[in-house]
Amino acid sequence: MNFSTENDESCFVEISFGNKHFDAIIFLNGEFDEFEIIHKIPKIPIFAADGAGLSLLNNGIMPNYIIGDLDSFRIDDIMAIDFPPDRLIKIEEQETNDFEKVLKFVLEKGYKHILIIGIHGGLYEHSLNNWSVLSRYSKLMDLTIYDKGRYGICIDYSFRLNSYQNEIISLIPMNKAILTTNNLFWKLEAEPLELGKREGARNRSIADNVSIQIHFGEIFLFIDERLPFAPEYIKQLNK
Repeated sequence: MNFSTENDESCFVEISFGNKHFDAIIFLNGEFDEFEIIHKIPKIPIFAADGAGLSLLNNGIMPNYIIGDLDSFRIDDIMAIDFPPDRLIKIEEQETNDFEKVLKFVLEKGYKHILIIGIHGGLYEHSLNNWSVLSRYSKLMDLTIYDKGRYGICIDYSFRLNSYQNEIISLIPMNKAILTTNNLFWKLEAEPLELGKREGARNRSIADNVSIQIHFGEIFLFIDERLPFAPEYIKQLNK
């Protein structure tokens, strides 16, 4: 979600966990085996991108909708699955990938706090494209990636994070970002991170709260998962 705190040292966003829950899950047709998450977040709407729908059905999980150009489906597949045809949403245009098709559909349905599984789309170019889509739609929705026990969040505003001692925290720039950090083991003082030059993977918290001031740019924040909770964002005045 876009809070527009860049270059505004009087504001930050408090990111905490424990009160807010996700209101939907998106499964992408990538590499995932996190079917057990459904048991951690029961009774949550499930939206599947194309072939991810078949993976879910084959594991006994019924998505609410399957959305995409459906190029992963054969006629025999569609005939064989016991799935309501009005919930199989075919979108043939090729200007957007299946991830973006699902995000548009979910946004139109009114869901905004989304957990996303399967971001790695098999081929490397699919994965990179998905991260670009994530960056774009994070301005419109609260999107959280889940992968192998970690959350990933796209952020372009200064924030304080409820953490804990020795949590592994990665700050990966979306191209380039200039950051000041507090309560990380490797500290930054208005220093640049830039793809191809210097990244910020696998830092470590030294306190229960971590603050990151983003002077310029955008980052992907990676932290340990807090299931079943979603991140809660509260804009605050700096004190």
